[in-house]
Amino acid sequence: MDPLSCITDCLVEICLMHPLDVVKTRFQIQRCATDPNSYKSLGDSFRVIFRTEGLFGFYKGILPPILAETPKRAVKFFTFEQYKKLLGYVSLSPALTFAIAGLGSGLTEAIVVNPFEVVKVGLQANRNKFTEQPSTMSYARHIIKKEGLGLQGLNKGFTATLGRHGVFNMVYFGFYHNVKNILPVNKDPTLEFLRKFGIGLLSGTIASVINIPFDVAKSRIQGPQPVPGEIKYRTCFKTMATVYQEEGILALYKGLLPKIMRLGPGGAVMLLVYEYSYSWLQENW
Repeated sequence: MDPLSCITDCLVEICLMHPLDVVKTRFQIQRCATDPNSYKSLGDSFRVIFRTEGLFGFYKGILPPILAETPKRAVKFFTFEQYKKLLGYVSLSPALTFAIAGLGSGLTEAIVVNPFEVVKVGLQANRNKFTEQPSTMSYARHIIKKEGLGLQGLNKGFTATLGRHGVFNMVYFGFYHNVKNILPVNKDPTLEFLRKFGIGLLSGTIASVINIPFDVAKSRIQGPQPVPGEIKYRTCFKTMATVYQEEGILALYKGLLPKIMRLGPGGAVMLLVYEYSYSWLQENW
């Protein structure tokens, strides 16, 4: 697959799925169900955002993922293959090899995407009309000027991002490759495609369920704090503990439905595009 088609594929997917990402972030940063501004359900969130912020409200913070998605995917799959090769020198079972290589690829990927995530979450949390919020570049400059480039600035929430991507890729790649190798291959190309798609869908869904507490912690750390000027959510596990103590265990799973709706099918498509393009390149190059 040529670079242009890869970029186009990423762009189309982001434009289609970004509204779900905005809604997911909004659910994760809202702290109290009794707050009159809180969303009551997935449908309610779409209605309120459309009514108060307009159609473009669903596309707040879209530029950072547009800029980051193609290099992120390249890092994800390239490092997964490299870690898999390195682990070939160690006596590990194939199941463990896939999982550890996935973990390594997720940790590496997190380093690339975290600054983009900080900017994206801040823009997504803004409930003003799209035309009234700062541009992506001006908001990034504001963060750098006020908080710097470090772990309290453009890289805040770094440990939560490491956890989110590391755990996701560990389950995503580990489950997909292990289950795919267990289930029999179909000779019919259509059935084989559906077999892989189903496994990919399950991989993205299960990975989303397991890693979402890290995602909630990341959104709380990178999003607006409850009291302006006072940092309540600072580190990953302390944030998880605070959310659990104050809001209960289910609060660590806020935004799960839109996350699954985005990363379940999205994860399946991403794996299949990679697999088929990788096979094509091996056959033709």
